[in-house]
Amino acid sequence: MNVAAPLYEPINTLKPVAPGLWIVDGPIVRMAALGGSAPFPTRMTVARLADGGLWCHSPVAPDAALFAAIDALGPVRHLVSPNKLHYAHVAAWKRRYPDAVAWASPGVRERAAHQKIHVSFDADLGDRPEPAWAAELDQLRFRGSRVIEEVVFLHRASATLILADLIENFEAARLGTAMRWIARLGGVLDPDGKAPLDMRLTFRDRATARACLQRIMGWQPQRVILAHGRCYLDNAGAELRRAFRWLA
Repeated sequence: MNVAAPLYEPINTLKPVAPGLWIVDGPIVRMAALGGSAPFPTRMTVARLADGGLWCHSPVAPDAALFAAIDALGPVRHLVSPNKLHYAHVAAWKRRYPDAVAWASPGVRERAAHQKIHVSFDADLGDRPEPAWAAELDQLRFRGSRVIEEVVFLHRASATLILADLIENFEAARLGTAMRWIARLGGVLDPDGKAPLDMRLTFRDRATARACLQRIMGWQPQRVILAHGRCYLDNAGAELRRAFRWLA
């Protein structure tokens, strides 16, 4: 019998990455995969802005302890959906922090409406950093896919790139047998994580995607935070070139 290791416990706990930057590993969710569903670990990123407010990327399913830890850290100013697959828990955070701005990624409003999930988005993410965080974070819309665009971010002070699904990197030891097979087939098994195969196949305009990647590489990130799987805490440039070699 194959027993997977616990996934990134403790969950719903602030874990420092760099000064002013934290991750929170959240509960497992089930996502469509190969005609069925598969368990996915979740992860959000929290950055403290110059005004002391908090910027929350891809909020995970919260609990009382996480909200208490966040409240102790500072006021929540921004709730960010980086792509149309990462939005399900924004509504719960918005209820807790009604004054926070909920930022919509490309296509997320339509997807939420189609799935009959009510989320009150306040503003839309663009290809440039928003004035509220331009001093701390860079951003761009990663284009080239006919199906999905992801807004990616760089935490300037720590040179940390923040991604959602453009790279997934699942560790085999943390997966059950079925999920390990799915991850291998999708090309997202550590140490060779990358965008999942079904996403890669949607990138018809690879020249545009390569230009987006070139811009990211120009930021010279030193580490990469991923929403799913093992992050790259060093050798970021080499890992990015490896993970995006499918664009060549």
